[in-house]
Amino acid sequence: MAAMTTPTALIAPRWILTMADGAGPLENHAVVLAGDRIQAVLPLPEAQALHPGLPCTALPTHAVMPGLVNTHTHAAMTLMRGLADDLPLMRWLEDHIWPAERTHATAEFVKDGTTLAIAESLLGGVTCLNDMYFFPEEAAAAALETGMRMALGIIVIEFPTRYASDPQDYLDRGLAMRDRHKHDARLSFCLAPHAPYTVSDPTFERVAMLAEQLDLPIHLHLHETEAEIQQSVAQYGCRPIERLSRLGFLGPRLMAVHAVHLLEEEIRSLAHFGCTMVHCPSSNLKLASGFAPVGELLAAGVNVALGTDGAASNNRLDMFEEMRLAAFLAKATTGDAAALPAEAALRMATICGARALGLDDRIGSLEPGKQADIIAVDLDAIDLVPCYHPASHLVYAAGRRDVSHVWIGGEPLVRNGELVRLHVDQLRSRVQGWHTQLFA
Repeated sequence: MAAMTTPTALIAPRWILTMADGAGPLENHAVVLAGDRIQAVLPLPEAQALHPGLPCTALPTHAVMPGLVNTHTHAAMTLMRGLADDLPLMRWLEDHIWPAERTHATAEFVKDGTTLAIAESLLGGVTCLNDMYFFPEEAAAAALETGMRMALGIIVIEFPTRYASDPQDYLDRGLAMRDRHKHDARLSFCLAPHAPYTVSDPTFERVAMLAEQLDLPIHLHLHETEAEIQQSVAQYGCRPIERLSRLGFLGPRLMAVHAVHLLEEEIRSLAHFGCTMVHCPSSNLKLASGFAPVGELLAAGVNVALGTDGAASNNRLDMFEEMRLAAFLAKATTGDAAALPAEAALRMATICGARALGLDDRIGSLEPGKQADIIAVDLDAIDLVPCYHPASHLVYAAGRRDVSHVWIGGEPLVRNGELVRLHVDQLRSRVQGWHTQLFA
């Protein structure tokens, strides 16, 4: 980690949940900021004695925690929120989403849609988005303009789009984008082959080689539906995970998104190879994809992170809702009320997502030397009192509208529930223009 500078500010809430291993909630403590990093987490009297006169954000009714990491989304698809609902995945894609993308998914569409997603995400306490979509250069521009931390997917798919013509073109464009932005501190990168049903064996082999050479994570839809698995058996003679295993694709870089339909031996395989599973409970429910075996994955030792999927299939980028649903579904599907406790759900939404992205040395917990990606949640609303256990409250009672402050790299981006950098009225006007085009 980089050397820290002189302390610049204090954040003093009622509770601090650091998400550090083995650490419980802290009361009467302060987070000491030094520029874009966390210098210390100290008892408040000690912090004040060490740093008299330092600017202090006092939050006496709040819980402060690491910013939420949305480990799977298609940010620009926020412009398609509600465009096609109440359909199974393949009908939703083939009859509605892919045709709309062929007509409308331009660079300008991606820039505006990503900016809209960032606005929603910041207001909901999300400080890092792992994105998979076309024109990632435009998503990067939106992130840099708004201050959002983003992992940009170098998307790969077999068919042509407005963005690229063939798999090599997708990779060339994505890798050039990475080269242009690799020194931007708030941007990181993933290889993002779309799914086994849209990517060929030679393309997977090329992606695996690049991941090894460039030390990049791999972001992939996998085992989302039964139909996907049946198609793989018919075409390749095996289930998708077995196919990827044969290609040498399984490993600690892989983020297997959805992973709803898994056999026991596939769960063991994901654990053995150190893969991450990215759980998207709202999307799985809305598209009737099924119930992911999260309890079994956790029991096997798989790193499980959380994502919203895109707003076209959710229809919200609400990580508080995902935490709550994930905890409830794990309890219901295992018959064990302790299968996914509140603290574990918080870890899935913070440090586990950071670990999946290879960013856990920088974000995901409030520890000295890490980036100051911090959110404050006000737990004093009438529907949130009394509060006995802040972790429980954050998962089971609070919501994104209770987020009052957001810092990324120590920079305040939400203050008292209001966006600092973004101009909402201008953004709303641009979004309305896209609504007119898409609705027509």
